Amino acid sequence: MNLTTQSMVTFNIILGTIITASSHHWLIAWAGLELNMLSILTIIMKPKHPRAAEAAIKYFLIQAIASTMILFSSTINAIQTGQWNILQMNEKYACTMLLLALTMKIGAAPMYFWLPEVMQGSTTMTALIIATWQKIAPITIMFMTHNNLPPKITTTIGITSALIGGWGSINQTQLRKLMAYSSIANLGWTMVIFTISPNTAMLNITMYIIMLNPTFMLIKDMNMKTLKDASTTWTTAPMASTLLALILLSLSGLPPLTGFTPKLLILNELVMQNMTPIAMMMAMLSLVNLFFYMRTTYITTMTTPPIMSLTTMKWRLIMPKQKLTTTLIPASLLTLPLLPTITSMT
Repeated sequence: MNLTTQSMVTFNIILGTIITASSHHWLIAWAGLELNMLSILTIIMKPKHPRAAEAAIKYFLIQAIASTMILFSSTINAIQTGQWNILQMNEKYACTMLLLALTMKIGAAPMYFWLPEVMQGSTTMTALIIATWQKIAPITIMFMTHNNLPPKITTTIGITSALIGGWGSINQTQLRKLMAYSSIANLGWTMVIFTISPNTAMLNITMYIIMLNPTFMLIKDMNMKTLKDASTTWTTAPMASTLLALILLSLSGLPPLTGFTPKLLILNELVMQNMTPIAMMMAMLSLVNLFFYMRTTYITTMTTPPIMSLTTMKWRLIMPKQKLTTTLIPASLLTLPLLPTITSMT
């Protein structure tokens, strides 16, 4: 892909998200989603490989079905209310269909099957785009319509996503699939709190995106694809391996790292709304989710693979320094002292 084509595709991805996030008319929002989807298909198909083609076809079919459901639900609402405004989504069944379509687009349960397969069939950086940028437009629509979304269905989707994200990752060894299930689990926390406190939900997804960027960049720099690769990275890049382990612990929500902040706020909000059983359930499900983060961290930092040669260290290559990675790593680890400020803002 030459520079002109790559610049055009990148511009269209950004433009599609901005159009959807800034529009109030359903047809314009739908057009932005379609522009975003068609642009990312080009990036997924860039490697000339059957797995990439399979991932692109799966992504296209799921996103096309979800976009059709969004258009259908908005049409039903327009017939009933006479309004094409996104903020005027008042029809009950249209709101339920819209919620299912948006959860299908972002990869939350019960429509999560496509996400691990698509991320596994893509390159590391393409998987990063799918797990981060591609969620912004659907979640923005969800934020604009949160007052009319059915709270019971939204909470059920959140609990189911947290459960599937934890259990689905236990028997996985591919890192991109592990990060896909991590994304599903984090979407569970976002969906549980969305109808109660949408600002906290947006804070949660924003912090997750900030933490996910350096994670994927470190995985790409160290050329890691499976958990087996994670056991040998300490010999070639000890500092990057240590930082990756800390970021994974932050993603799991362990204090005093950044990932603990949104989970604490979500649990506090659930308890304040007299939803203590749901808060206990989410806390228990996070322990299942914590298992595969701890397993990956253990393999990365405390496991020595069997080696045949007498040398204990491999050649250390100087990795290219990336300013974005070095900027986001402190934000992914050391934001917890800002909790009082964040609480006052939300």
